[in-house]
Amino acid sequence: MNKVSIKNLTVSACHGLHDFEKVNAQRFVFSADLYTDFYSAAQSDDIQNTVNYSLACKTIYNVTTQNTFNLIEKLVYECAFALFESQPNINRVVLTVEKPDAPIKLDFESVSVSVDLIKEKAYLSLGSSIGDKEQILNGAIAALNATRGIKVKKVSSFIKTAPYGGVAQNEFLNCAVEIETVLSPRQLLSNINKIEADFLRTREVRWGDRTLDIDVIFYGKRIILQDDLIIPHIDYHNRDFVLIPLKEIAPNFICPLKKVKVSDL
Repeated sequence: MNKVSIKNLTVSACHGLHDFEKVNAQRFVFSADLYTDFYSAAQSDDIQNTVNYSLACKTIYNVTTQNTFNLIEKLVYECAFALFESQPNINRVVLTVEKPDAPIKLDFESVSVSVDLIKEKAYLSLGSSIGDKEQILNGAIAALNATRGIKVKKVSSFIKTAPYGGVAQNEFLNCAVEIETVLSPRQLLSNINKIEADFLRTREVRWGDRTLDIDVIFYGKRIILQDDLIIPHIDYHNRDFVLIPLKEIAPNFICPLKKVKVSDL
C-alpha cells in the first residue's frame, strides 16, 4: 500500500476543557499518513487516482477551525472521519495531533493523541419479527448509514423466513447489508447495540421475537473469538435467513474461516 504524508501542519484554533481555551486560540500540530494505492496515478499522472494532499490539509484545517471541542481525542477522530469522507481513495488514516501550548504548569514539549483507522468491508444480517417489520429494517439501515464511520454500500432484498431456534413465534423479515466502515469490530458492535436499543430491542428471551436484530457476519477477513464477539458469526452458514440475502449481495466473498465462497455455502 502506498501512502501520502503530511508533516507538522499547524492550525490555530480553540479546543480544550477550560473556558479560556475556548476563546483564546492555541496551536494544534497535525501529522498524517494517508494510505492508498496510487499506482494508477503514477501511470495516468491524474490526481483523481491518488490522495489530494492539498484537499487533505484543507479538510483538517476546516474541521479544526470551524468547531470547538473539549478533547483533542474528539478533534483527531473528527478530522480522521472527515478525511475518509472527503476522499474515497483513502484506505487508511494514521493521524496525530499535538498540543504544544496545553495548559500544564510543568516543563514539557507537547502532548499528543493519535488514531489509526482502516477502511474495511463488513456484512451484517438484519431481522425483525415484531411491529412494522419493513419500516423497522429500513429505519435500521438508515440509522447505520447515518452513523459516523459507517457507509451502507449494498442492501439485499427483504425475505420472509420462519423463526429460528424454536422459541420465537412470529414470521421474520430479513435482509443483509454490505457496509464500508472505519470503526473497529467492537466499535461497530457498540453502535449496532445502540441502534437495536433505539428500536426497542429487548433480550429477555434468547432466540425470542424481537423488534430488531443486527448481527455482524463478516468483518473483512478478520477471525475474532471473544466471549461477546465472534466473527465470522457462529453457525451463520446453517441459517437460510442469513445466507439467502448474503448470497445476493456478496456471492464471491470468501469466508475467512471456511475458505469457500458465500455462493458455495
